[in-house]
Amino acid sequence: MTEGPRPSERVVDALLRALATLPWPLLSAVGAGLGVLAYAVAVRPRRIARINIGLCFPELSARERERLVRRHFVAIGRSAFTTARLWWASDEEFRRRVRIVERASYDDALAQGRNIIFLAPHFLGLEMGGLRVSSEQPCISMYRAPTGVLAHVLLRRRSRFGALLWRHDAPLRSLVREVCDHKPFYYLPDLDPGGAQAVSAPFFGVPTPTLTALARIARLADAVVLPCYTRKLPGVGGFEVTIGPALTPFPTDDALADAARMNAAIEEGVRMMPEQYLWTYKRFKRVRRDGRSPYE
Repeated sequence: MTEGPRPSERVVDALLRALATLPWPLLSAVGAGLGVLAYAVAVRPRRIARINIGLCFPELSARERERLVRRHFVAIGRSAFTTARLWWASDEEFRRRVRIVERASYDDALAQGRNIIFLAPHFLGLEMGGLRVSSEQPCISMYRAPTGVLAHVLLRRRSRFGALLWRHDAPLRSLVREVCDHKPFYYLPDLDPGGAQAVSAPFFGVPTPTLTALARIARLADAVVLPCYTRKLPGVGGFEVTIGPALTPFPTDDALADAARMNAAIEEGVRMMPEQYLWTYKRFKRVRRDGRSPYE
């Protein structure tokens, strides 16, 4: 039997529901304000973002990099508040605020009866992108088991449209069976490889331990891989989901080439909206220079 929400989770649930009733412009403004506050007081996340942006955009001046860090925190605040609103929005409002603006490659894959994997990097709109594609047909959505008072809310909201939630450490064979059953897979490519199979592939020119699972799943499921980028629009705008052309050639017989192609697709999305990539995540924590992590 599934355990119900704890009292603290019910309180969080009620607070988020109340938040969802506030006007959209107010949510955007308050979110931006809290993002500015977080930039000022969140010392550790700000330091991680500075290191990541410095590694990925060394061509920017120190002032330009710091401006990008600040814009990132503002984007975090806006995305968080508007995401909470859309979790409980009506279906009509949700589809109006979260639009798929480019989908030709997706429609082509559907018309051809292909198995589909969405390559969904860690942008701030990741939750809304996954929910939007699952609103068209139930998808498999990868996740790490959430903890804390938000856990119950997160799992229920993510499965609102019937998404099949799949733990990142679940058996690969059973996942492949689901993809072969024509369930699109919303895959998060830029996870920490941990002890999983990985190769050192360039990411913004930095040799970075990179998971090789995407190519293996695509091969076993005979699936086409479509980049899926979700962007929070400025101000009172909602979210836009862009589904790009399929990765080709992919997969190949070269694990390193496949990982590099995947990272290049992530880079393409990051360059389109650099302030909205999850810079507070230690993407390079397994990179070693002179035996040390860049975060040490």
